Amino acid sequence: MPTDTDANPLSAAPPGSAWSDRLLSISRHDLPASIVVFLVALPLSLGIAIASDAPIAAGLIAAAVGGIVVGFLGGSPLQVSGPAAGLTVVVAETIHQFGWKTTCFITTAAGLLQILFGLSRIARAALAIAPVVVHAMLAGIGVTIALQQAHVLLGGASRTSAFENMTELPGQLLNAHGDDFVVGVIVIGIIVAWRRVPDRVGLIPGPLVAVLMGTALSLVLPGSPDRIEIDSSLFDATGLPVPPSGNWAGVALAALTIALIAGVESLLSAVAVDKLHTGRRTNFDRELVAQGAANMTSGILGGLPVTGVIVRSSTNVAAGARTQASAILHGAWILVFSIALVGVVQQVPKSALAGLLVVVGVQLVKLAHIQLAHRTGDLAVYAVTMVCVVFLNLLEGVLIGLAVAFAMLLRRVVKVSVQVAPETGTDRWVVRVEGTCTFLALPKLTKKLATVPTGTDVLVELTVDFLDHAGYETIRDWARQHESTGGEVEFVEIGTARMEHSRTGPPRRGRARGMLDEVLGPWRDRNGDAVAAGVIAYHRSHAHVIRPHLDQLRDRQDPHSLFLTCADSRIVPNVITNSGPGDLFTVRNVGNLHPADGSDVSVEAALSFAVDNLKVHNVVVCGHSSCGAMKALLAGASTGPRLDTWLAHARPSLDAYRAGHPVRAAAAAAGYGEAAQLSMVNIAVQLETLRRHPVICRAAAARGLTVSGLFFDISTACMLEVTTDGISEFDVSAVR
Repeated sequence: MPTDTDANPLSAAPPGSAWSDRLLSISRHDLPASIVVFLVALPLSLGIAIASDAPIAAGLIAAAVGGIVVGFLGGSPLQVSGPAAGLTVVVAETIHQFGWKTTCFITTAAGLLQILFGLSRIARAALAIAPVVVHAMLAGIGVTIALQQAHVLLGGASRTSAFENMTELPGQLLNAHGDDFVVGVIVIGIIVAWRRVPDRVGLIPGPLVAVLMGTALSLVLPGSPDRIEIDSSLFDATGLPVPPSGNWAGVALAALTIALIAGVESLLSAVAVDKLHTGRRTNFDRELVAQGAANMTSGILGGLPVTGVIVRSSTNVAAGARTQASAILHGAWILVFSIALVGVVQQVPKSALAGLLVVVGVQLVKLAHIQLAHRTGDLAVYAVTMVCVVFLNLLEGVLIGLAVAFAMLLRRVVKVSVQVAPETGTDRWVVRVEGTCTFLALPKLTKKLATVPTGTDVLVELTVDFLDHAGYETIRDWARQHESTGGEVEFVEIGTARMEHSRTGPPRRGRARGMLDEVLGPWRDRNGDAVAAGVIAYHRSHAHVIRPHLDQLRDRQDPHSLFLTCADSRIVPNVITNSGPGDLFTVRNVGNLHPADGSDVSVEAALSFAVDNLKVHNVVVCGHSSCGAMKALLAGASTGPRLDTWLAHARPSLDAYRAGHPVRAAAAAAGYGEAAQLSMVNIAVQLETLRRHPVICRAAAARGLTVSGLFFDISTACMLEVTTDGISEFDVSAVR
């Protein structure tokens, strides 16, 4: 796998012996990988040229240019570029409309546009296209390719539209050429079966084996299948593009279409390739400039448009490539083959490449993408885009797909749910408003509010993330009118958007505030009655939410843990353990201490009640950083007679700390200061004390009661596990 130090082959020369190391790495990794990629790219390039109705040599030129030019200039370390199946439809339409030489001019212009896009640093903006539209676009292209090449596989010629290809396919079946059909089916069978061959044999690309086998069989089987025709050498095929004689608007649209589709496909391919390795990430702007340079070069030389190709790129990664040298070398092999072995190419039957392209087309329709679209509610976008790409054209299909995706997004963003129902067991009615409450929701909102009986008590539960002034005014006016009929209206605001904000400024989408902002915020107000302000905020925002849960606990409690922690105001047990009412039986004192001599009746009573009566499953001791009790112990200064008497229970912890307790060494190695080290040692000592307690010993033996320690680092808001031997971090990435 590449590392972050991997560089473009054009980067500054490495000093000293680094040159030999670079060459050694290329010979070991990039050279073998380039051969594998070349073997995959060769038949695909030929097939894509045929599917695009372009000269055969155009596919080879594009493959060589894509490998060499993008390899030298590109921003993606392992992406391989060349002619791509995703552009066959639009290129074929362009050739039919403008001719081949003008299509080369359009390809050159598209490359120039891509360079301008890259220099404008807008490459990442192309990634804003909904993935479902891209997936459906590729599926539509796949269906189109499969329909076209099915006719070639049967010995005929593809029609000008997908509709004609579909409607005339039964007639083509009745008039199939047996020799072409047999070769094509054999190619398809080999490609499909190649996935099951042993790994060592599977190192040889299946498409190459299939095309070679199909070609060999076509030479010995009876019949004369149509073969590829190359009228001249690769050098003769190159030529300057020809500007159009008119219809410049159509040319500009075609160039923009190719530039956008090729650019987006290249960038999405680069994103996918980045996920396959752990090395340097793609510079998207640089990659887009390189793709533009390759398209300008390919267009000038008479080649097809170039894009980043995920099939070749993934093969490149799997083959062990380390740098862009692999892509460059693969382009060089294409060039050598195209010059020296043209005669071999002309022996390949068209039906063999048609079979290969039918498989490529079918593989572009991925079941996983359809299932994902179904799960995410985007199946309609997928279906509309794919059908429009097949039966209209690629640009119109993508634009229509984006329009449908945007319409569905708008519907989801502005969607609001309004439910009105009587509250079970009471005479009160409940109005629940959820989602985004804007002027677009007023028809539904007013209709639902009108169903509330006059003169009744109403609870309005707002769970909205956006509330504009129109929505606020409608709700407030209705509430005033309802109260005028003798009813009462109570508001509970659970969502992030607040009614008060609608009166003081423009609407804003509330951020997802946490418990500290929503519940503890009023307590930070040192002016006025902070407790009363907190109670009011609690009743407006949270009382209604936890009321059903607390109602189940009104006659009993069933905590899972006894939580012994410090009285420090910065420690909020239910927050740092993500627990709720009824989960923790909490005991708090200065320094989270359990006196070993049992002299503190309060702590003993709480321990006995939690273990023997409530049957808790865990006993947890939680200390923290910046603990005042631990600082006082370290300083050895008097803090007053009462506190000195209490802190005497922590002397065993201080002695253990000074004696070099294992936890102290672990805390010091982790970079914690002396007060934090003592706090962790104190937790370990409390664990030792509790595990010797008779009440805990009986419960541990009878029902497996556990005793554990936690340390809360206030500055980082992170929790550590403390044992009698050391400390450890929690694996927050674990999925439970």
